Amino acid sequence: MLKKKSGFKVELFECQTKGVISDSIVQNWTPSALECYKLNCKCKNCPIYKTGYSFKCKMKYIVDELLKTKGLPNEAEILGSNSIVA
Repeated sequence: MLKKKSGFKVELFECQTKGVISDSIVQNWTPSALECYKLNCKCKNCPIYKTGYSFKCKMKYIVDELLKTKGLPNEAEILGSNSIVA
């Protein structure tokens, strides 16, 4: 299916996993999951979404699962202590 977004034609691909989240993707917090969490999982505020990402994002479901299994994210641990600027 082709959709027009911000002047770009974007082909959307549906997830082939029938909504099942792989165990491997919810093992640890990642920078992408942290970013999504910090945006309160609001896709309209996501810089990846704004670029016309061609896949339907499931990150909010991953964030939900990470919160259940790993608890709140530790930004310093995820990004490395050198990445955080005060």
